[in-house]
Amino acid sequence: MQSLIHYFSNVPDLHRALLLTVSVTLFWWLENPRSPFTNTRRRQHALTNATFVFFGAIVQLFLGYSLLNTLNWTAHHHWGLVRLLPVDGHPLLGFALSFLLLDLLEYVYHVLMHRYSYLWRFHAVHHADPALDVSTVLREHPGETAIRLAFLLVWVFVSGITFWALMARQFVQIVSNVAAHAHLRLPEQFDQVLSWVLVTPNVHHVHHHRSQPYTDSNYGDVLSIWDRLFGTFRQMKTSEIVFGLDTVNEPLDGVSFGHLLAQPFQGIPDEGHANPLIPKPASVQSNSPQRQFDA
Repeated sequence: MQSLIHYFSNVPDLHRALLLTVSVTLFWWLENPRSPFTNTRRRQHALTNATFVFFGAIVQLFLGYSLLNTLNWTAHHHWGLVRLLPVDGHPLLGFALSFLLLDLLEYVYHVLMHRYSYLWRFHAVHHADPALDVSTVLREHPGETAIRLAFLLVWVFVSGITFWALMARQFVQIVSNVAAHAHLRLPEQFDQVLSWVLVTPNVHHVHHHRSQPYTDSNYGDVLSIWDRLFGTFRQMKTSEIVFGLDTVNEPLDGVSFGHLLAQPFQGIPDEGHANPLIPKPASVQSNSPQRQFDA
């Protein structure tokens, strides 16, 4: 355990970036194992989504310093909910409690992003993608990146989570978020069991359905227990899921990065046209997964 604590206490940012890259690449291949790079439309869609990473990195560079200062302050003053509990001699228990608390606070953050229009207009850029695949996890407006990190500062201050526990959780969070957005389906019986605890692709795809009340459900980050506990968990037949937003008329071919960057400042229209029906996600049981884009 001490070796893990030492690693995550000194983990380079490059390792997190590498984990994200490897995870996205793996699930990109799982979505289309026979022709992962030959579909021009799919490549362009992924490239547009991936462009957000560079702008998000700039925001993280500026706010990362504040996050480190907050972590140092809470450690120096022994501040936060986790530090009030007698877990100093039990690092594994301390990590488990920190993970649960931060996951609950991330659930709260996600609910707030949907609840208030001035937050939703930034989060809607992520939801408006009419062709959900693993690249959609990268589609976060830099405005939302700033909002998310600002909330994280508050969550770190409230929880008193240690630096190593935060980094360890982010490693789990990266893989979980990438997997949840992948254009894949778990076998239904297996998902019925796993989704009692974890956010699976089957569960998160419902959250990306274009219409309410499904858009406003399944808010969980890594764990699905909060949705079940607070009554925001919903299920839906795969054949009925249509990705995107019914208030944003984004075509299947997508729009330019500049358009997406400006979208929050143009407002979200009250009425919109339904996006064209998107083929349902491929099952991981299938030997020939369906694609969202024609070859």
